[in-house]
Amino acid sequence: MSKFVDRVVLHVRAGKGGHGCASVHREKYKPLGGPDGGNGGNGGDVILEVDPNVHTLLDFHFHPHAKAGNGKPGEGGNRNGKQGEELLLKVPDGTVVMSTAGEVLADMVGAGYRFVAAQGGRGGLGNAALVSKARKAPGFALLGEEGQERDLVLELKSVADVGLVGFPSAGKSSLVSVLSAAKPKIADYPFTTLVPNLGVVQSGDTTFTVADVPGLIPGASEGRGLGLDFLRHLERCAVLAHVVDCATLEPGRDPISDVDALEAELAAYKPALAADAGLGELAERPRVVILNKADIPDADELAEFVLPEFAKRGWPVFKISAVTREGLRPLTFALAEMVRAYREAHPKAEPKRQIIRPIAKGDSGFRVIPDPEVEGGFIVQGERPERWVRQTQFDNDEAVGYLADRLARLGVEEELVRLGAEPGAPVTIGDVSFDWEPQISAGVEIMMTRRGVDPRLDQTDRISAAERKHASRVRRGLVSEDDEE
Repeated sequence: MSKFVDRVVLHVRAGKGGHGCASVHREKYKPLGGPDGGNGGNGGDVILEVDPNVHTLLDFHFHPHAKAGNGKPGEGGNRNGKQGEELLLKVPDGTVVMSTAGEVLADMVGAGYRFVAAQGGRGGLGNAALVSKARKAPGFALLGEEGQERDLVLELKSVADVGLVGFPSAGKSSLVSVLSAAKPKIADYPFTTLVPNLGVVQSGDTTFTVADVPGLIPGASEGRGLGLDFLRHLERCAVLAHVVDCATLEPGRDPISDVDALEAELAAYKPALAADAGLGELAERPRVVILNKADIPDADELAEFVLPEFAKRGWPVFKISAVTREGLRPLTFALAEMVRAYREAHPKAEPKRQIIRPIAKGDSGFRVIPDPEVEGGFIVQGERPERWVRQTQFDNDEAVGYLADRLARLGVEEELVRLGAEPGAPVTIGDVSFDWEPQISAGVEIMMTRRGVDPRLDQTDRISAAERKHASRVRRGLVSEDDEE
């Protein structure tokens, strides 16, 4: 038995970038032929794409984890690593992508629409790409970055022109079956329809879609019955059609009170997307009242009695029978005309273009703020310094010196001095904390010695890495100052 799923939580993880390679070309009679380490490949992206042949989120319900391929590391001989394979996931038209906090990230409408759900990590540069005047033979390479990882909420909203609204067993499924080639489940008990059904209707030169939404009851906008789950399938409908059961024998029910109850639920429901609200609130959409089951004598008499009341509200009213197909032809023409008028008033928007925004002039790309948890400490925030830290091999002094040079050129050293940072002040960038030591003379011209060594880090007055680690553990209360490493 098929299952309809219109809301899932998807865990996406992009591929990790490959590490750069630190290699020196060697051949006979040329033991040091220069650096030839290649770059690591970028990690693959996780991409969502609208496919008209996909109609449900069922695949993501059973397979909620999606991971793209990792980039391969670079190799010697100037060989770059292979790019990680991207993962392309097909989603239905009308899928809304949100964060777990409810922020709308993408409204995917239209075949071929793409959204990068998770960005692949950058591959690290090899030492051949790091050659400079000061570093003619770098003994280090940059690490690849981790791919983006996050949880997304996918919510499907049916893309239909006409939405059929009504109480359970009002005959909505029967109406869809006679207006189109759709074959929804039809039975003589309430809540037969548990999922929205879509049907395509042809009327003259106009083709439009009709959505049969599961039956609504009073309180649906607050979560009663099935209404809250499926009211969102009405958000994109240009026309709403009240299907009224004129043959109901339930006490306290009649066509007018049924429509009034449904109108109250539509008015209480608020679209989650601003784009959907652009169609107007549900209570303000064009209306059609369909008085169904006119093949029953008592129902036909009741329909004639309430016709003037609905006409006073300015709504088109049609008396039909889904069984005998009485009144279907004028109803179809009227719906087609209303859909045509909506399309003329709301032409299709042009495909969205990618907008590239350059960095504003004077924007340093980082900021330094006092650390609220560590006295005298500072936190450096910004995409570039945080990325540079993630790319650094901290067990390689030359790589640490290269990081210090990059931060100095960016202006981090000057900003720390301006804010009154003292030598040894704890500085945090991303997930890494270290003691700031301006005596390293970052950014100055240096004469490199053997590979993997930065002479600025060999000063005798500089505390060792083990001492820095011990001091950091003391600040965090993990050990006492008298404990030995």
